[in-house]
Amino acid sequence: MNFIWESFLLVIFGILLLRAAGRKSISQMTLAQTVVMISIGSIIIQPIVETSVWRTAVAAVIFVGSLIIIEFLQLKFNFIETFITGKSKVVIEDGALVTNNLRKLRMTADQLEMRLRQQGIAKITDVKTATLEPNGQLGYELMPDARPLTVKDFKE
Repeated sequence: MNFIWESFLLVIFGILLLRAAGRKSISQMTLAQTVVMISIGSIIIQPIVETSVWRTAVAAVIFVGSLIIIEFLQLKFNFIETFITGKSKVVIEDGALVTNNLRKLRMTADQLEMRLRQQGIAKITDVKTATLEPNGQLGYELMPDARPLTVKDFKE
């Protein structure tokens, strides 16, 4: 019966730790954040199998503290941000695929086309530049002829 209360306590503690760590969704998490979140999830289950709830809580606090320190260092030093998070990679330039970067990202042209279709873009030639961001999102700029008509364009 005691393990039920300990489990409940660990769930509440885990929620508080994740709240302190930040609000990013899984798709927007950096590599460091993903590792820490998986570690917290793994370590929180340990007291149910073993006996020390407080040792587990301290270890989880250390994980979140490490994450906060890493994020602070990323803000202060650009080379640390580049090392941990990475930089965006150009995958389309002037309507043509940048195959070297696609290979480095281990992404096929079909996968890229699928992402473009999800953004409502039918042809690669409609894209002036597209980048794969460190968080996995696709950023793009359309060719002038493929851009939607704005009120400003209409008035001109």
